[in-house]
Amino acid sequence: MRIFLIGFMGSGKTYWGKILSRRLEMPFYDLDTVIEAVENKSVRQIFNDEGEEHFRKKEQEALEAIIDDHEDVVVSTGGGTPCFFNNIDLMKKNGKVIWLNTSVEVLVQRLMKEKQSRPLIKNISDSELKSFIVKKMQDRRLYYEQADIALKEELVSIDSLLKQIQDA
Repeated sequence: MRIFLIGFMGSGKTYWGKILSRRLEMPFYDLDTVIEAVENKSVRQIFNDEGEEHFRKKEQEALEAIIDDHEDVVVSTGGGTPCFFNNIDLMKKNGKVIWLNTSVEVLVQRLMKEKQSRPLIKNISDSELKSFIVKKMQDRRLYYEQADIALKEELVSIDSLLKQIQDA
């Protein structure tokens, strides 16, 4: 079984993905980490040097490679992954897609601390961060809502996550 975790940056995809992979005894991949290894650059460097379009193409290639190479895997995607190149359809066709739907307030708290490591928000002032998140979330919601399972991230536990996957 392939499990894809989607959601806004800072929603807990990597955190829950690692826990889920250990519990299910399946390999775990963070899509951004895979891209960084292939490109030998950080996501921030890729955005700065090559631009977002190049990054999104590499993201699609990495996603396809993981699907081709693994029947059983947990994948933490980037926040924008489902929104480009029909990636949401690719993930749904090849596994279970879980949306970690995290509140804007929680995202603001988490991302305020991580701005410098996040290329899309590094140049956004603290006072503008919440409106940026709200706007981006509106743009992406259409894709996120296509997930097989939607969970309020603040209420997630490993047991509830496993039950939702089993029932889906």
